[in-house]
Amino acid sequence: MPNGSLEKYLYSHNYFLDTRQRLSIMIDVACALEYLYHGCSSPVIHCDLKPSNVFLDEDMVAHLSNFGISKLLGEDQEYGLEELVSKKCDFYSYGVMLLETFTRRKRNEFEGDLSLKQWVIYSLPDAVMDVVDANLVATTGKGLHKELDVVVSIMKVALDCCAESPGRRTNIKDVVGMLQ
Repeated sequence: MPNGSLEKYLYSHNYFLDTRQRLSIMIDVACALEYLYHGCSSPVIHCDLKPSNVFLDEDMVAHLSNFGISKLLGEDQEYGLEELVSKKCDFYSYGVMLLETFTRRKRNEFEGDLSLKQWVIYSLPDAVMDVVDANLVATTGKGLHKELDVVVSIMKVALDCCAESPGRRTNIKDVVGMLQ
């Protein structure tokens, strides 16, 4: 893909994505997941959602890649915690990737019991300025309050996707609707 991976844009100081671009990319990813779950003859569970597996074409449209560990589910087949795979695992990973996209923090950069998800939970809504990517805040200018409200809403969607209980995670169809 001509524009490389989402990871490159998030973690390189040479590239910048504004709020709209980030949201558009994450909607593209959610739509791709919706297609994998509902548009294929057998649902496909990606199993490895992360910024390095999202590539951007010449128009900055996101495409999922690296289906090396993906799984096909047979009809009415859904594996949970003790078994192999579940859409709910992809929902969780999508939520974490959504957090990464708007905080510009890697999921594994926290130490001890603190995780990216917990850091965001502890910070919202009062300390949103502490978690949102500083580059987004610096370029927003006059519409800062509105922009922060949008980002807080996106973070809440992300946290709903990565709820501890798999049954409480927001499904991808609802995520697409909320983000659009």
